[in-house]
Amino acid sequence: MEQRIDTTGAELERQTAPRNHLIEEFLAYLQFERGLADNTVSSYRRDLVQFQIFIDDGHIAVEEATTSNIRDFISSLGGEDTIPAGATVARKVSVLRSFYKYLCREQLTPANPVVPIKSPKQGHKLPTVLNLAEVKILLAQPGSGSPGALRDSAMLELLYSAGLRVSELIGLVCGDVDLEGGYVRCMGKGSKERMIPVGEPALDSVRRYLSSGRPFLGKGVKTAHLFLNRFGRGLTRQSAHRMLVGYARKTGISKTVTPHTLRHSFATHLLSGGADLRSVQEMLGHADVSTTQIYTHLSHERLRDIYFDSHPRARKSPVND
Repeated sequence: MEQRIDTTGAELERQTAPRNHLIEEFLAYLQFERGLADNTVSSYRRDLVQFQIFIDDGHIAVEEATTSNIRDFISSLGGEDTIPAGATVARKVSVLRSFYKYLCREQLTPANPVVPIKSPKQGHKLPTVLNLAEVKILLAQPGSGSPGALRDSAMLELLYSAGLRVSELIGLVCGDVDLEGGYVRCMGKGSKERMIPVGEPALDSVRRYLSSGRPFLGKGVKTAHLFLNRFGRGLTRQSAHRMLVGYARKTGISKTVTPHTLRHSFATHLLSGGADLRSVQEMLGHADVSTTQIYTHLSHERLRDIYFDSHPRARKSPVND
């Protein structure tokens, strides 16, 4: 019977495999030499352990895997009724390619078995973007009635004003927001620091939170984190996500809204307003400008709408009788 791998998170959690020293050395290299974020390293670990489980079934060591073994693994992805998305397969192929490239460089395997394998073509799914009216409605949701509301308002304002990732937002400490200079300093992917301009509404929101919100959250608990929960500890990604989704539901916005939606909206609105691609790339912290270029497509669509709504000869004139 053909072996199939269930790629659901729950099933992978149930599957176990003994720690492989080559995988652990590679993960340590990613973390300590390349400076990849913990979440990225964890993602690499899941994919590599999944592959290890697959080849262990055939009593094959990872350093002895062949191109045929890699192809069999890719074919096995998904359960009985599940076809994994192209992006999922492409990610796993990319992880294996990096892993075996590392093993070859360290002379731990004779050849990279992933070289002949092409990643599947991926469709370009455009990110969800809020229009200006929707952003305004969302940012107004928390109000200013309690310390928690002041915190939530400041968080939403910073997500949109600076285009932060949620991990960057919750990682901020009090000194990271320069209220006088109008900048926020954050640590992005690969432990790369960047400075991003922040608009006055967001700065005002942070000021209100620092004066009337943060001092009342977790009294007596000392921590440098800017955004605190009611116990005085730093927020988690999950709690920040729940907060934003909860406010989005209250607005009645039909789109799927996540913290990253505000980051997408930040970039698209900047480009639509005339910002150049390189500046937006720097503010987003993208290593490659090609990652930022997806937003040019979105802004071009917006420009097209403006053109057809505004230009007197954009559409056919009605035929006169």
